[in-house]
Amino acid sequence: MTAGCLPVQETGGPTHCSTPNCRAVTHDRNQLARSAAIASIIVAAILVVLKVWASVETNSVAMLGSLADSALDLVASLVTLFGVVYAAMPADDDHRFGHGKAEAIAAIVQVVLIALSAFALVVRSIQQWMEDAPVGEAPVGIGVSLVAIALTFALLAWQRFVLARTGSVAIRTDHVHYQGDLLLNLAVIAALVLQTQFGLVKADAVFGLGIAAWLAYGAWDASKEAVDHLMDREWPEEKRRAFVERAATHPELSNLHDLRTRTAGNRDFVQFHVDLPGSMSVRAAHDIIDRVEEDLLEAFPGTELLIHIDPEGHVDEPGNPLVETDEFEKLEDDTP
Repeated sequence: MTAGCLPVQETGGPTHCSTPNCRAVTHDRNQLARSAAIASIIVAAILVVLKVWASVETNSVAMLGSLADSALDLVASLVTLFGVVYAAMPADDDHRFGHGKAEAIAAIVQVVLIALSAFALVVRSIQQWMEDAPVGEAPVGIGVSLVAIALTFALLAWQRFVLARTGSVAIRTDHVHYQGDLLLNLAVIAALVLQTQFGLVKADAVFGLGIAAWLAYGAWDASKEAVDHLMDREWPEEKRRAFVERAATHPELSNLHDLRTRTAGNRDFVQFHVDLPGSMSVRAAHDIIDRVEEDLLEAFPGTELLIHIDPEGHVDEPGNPLVETDEFEKLEDDTP
């Protein structure tokens, strides 16, 4: 075969989860993410019921803020479940790359809800500050907050387990929010104790403002990863380097360039060009790339690969370092 035939050759198109191991990994990730979302819904529903009762009994703005947060947790967790389930759907005619970005969209919805909750709490805290309204049954509020802390600890432990195995951006946003909930519930306890035991009437309003600030910070922080997914941000440098190092173990490949990586939900996508001898047959080139793909998927399961073959010496875009930089050569230069 002539050298001119190889530049347009992409061996078999994108490599999906075609191996039993890859399919099993993807299925397990989807099931784990779904279980974490369902657990969040159950915990949030229990806490909403308890905090409605506690808010009526205590008349505490801090408890009211905690109730608002739990109510939004419930809505956000429902959105998370929808995002996780939808993201797990296989590719179809209208979404050939799958539905993974649904998780990032769900995360953005959560961020908006958190921000609205923070704003409403600021308004209510200012009103409480100006009115100096006393709180009521402090023991009720404290007891409910302790229950909330215990349930939240259990949920966070399960979410950490799931995140370590899935990397779900929707679950990560939920996790960040529930981490904040621990502080929120501790703040409620502190506000109730300070106001009822030490007469610090404005403590409740102060803690309400502090909770609002924490929610606003959490919304900003949680939005960054979701936006990165929607904007197809490249993998972290360490992960890209690990990928190139694995590809470099195949001596038949040379000049790996135009490497592009991104993440959508719990799926990774990678495409790159490699050089092979221009005189090599399509069958021989295909067999080599098949072996490379199998090895890369073993190291990076659940990844969709697109490998383009160039004949040795071919230049796609002269003068464009984003396209033409040899990742193998860069790897050697970075090695001490």
